[in-house]
Amino acid sequence: MISFVGAGPGAADLISLRGRDRLAAADVVVWASSLVPEEVLGHCRPDARVHDSKVMTLEDVLGVYEAAGPGSCVVRLHSGDPSVYGAIQEQIDWCHAAGRDFEIVPGVTSVSAAAAAVRRELTVPEVAQSVVLTRLAGRTAASMPERESVASFAATGATMAVFLSAARPAELQRELLADGSAYTPDTPAAIVVRASWPDERVVLSSVGRLAADLAATGATTTVMVLVGPALAGAAPRSHLYSPSYAHMFRRRSASGSTEGRAART
Repeated sequence: MISFVGAGPGAADLISLRGRDRLAAADVVVWASSLVPEEVLGHCRPDARVHDSKVMTLEDVLGVYEAAGPGSCVVRLHSGDPSVYGAIQEQIDWCHAAGRDFEIVPGVTSVSAAAAAVRRELTVPEVAQSVVLTRLAGRTAASMPERESVASFAATGATMAVFLSAARPAELQRELLADGSAYTPDTPAAIVVRASWPDERVVLSSVGRLAADLAATGATTTVMVLVGPALAGAAPRSHLYSPSYAHMFRRRSASGSTEGRAART
């Protein structure tokens, strides 16, 4: 079995229990030392064979899978969640072609870790009910559909989580403020460097100051940029727990308060 395991955003205790258990059982582990802290490997057996994918090609990684054989427990440890910029589809395709069993073990994303570091909810009633995960095109421009530019998403005004773009702060700010954008220079933004790592840094900014603040961090990798009015923090009360709002588990009483199903049984 090959397990594509989400290592989480960095902190060794933000891996899931299932991911921890897969590491503990693994005969072979492939991980990226540039993205996943070595402390996460503390969940592995002492005799596990560990390969650092930082210097490996896809063919090198597939060669490890082949050499391990179908009877081995193999973990491919990806940063964050494997389904978000994890480059796992090409490995899944190989598993299908080679007849190898595989599974995907989800992980905590850097988006979640960044939101926790900033201490904000990303979806706020009447402010933003959608979160866009995207990136600047960069060296992989050919893989970016034209309709999915940062500028096109900025027109929605939704909360945006921008990956892999810290090396081009001026371009990022320019796209966020392009013609038709729902953001303004005063729209809140947050820069989170190495979310959940011991040396995590948080810079609260705005779209208008983003390029300068991002450049001032000196960081070009392992950086998450959050943008949108939801980051301001002020919000109207959610309907979900309002006394006047009823749903399948709670009904509104004549006085306007609600009665829980458990209380009636």
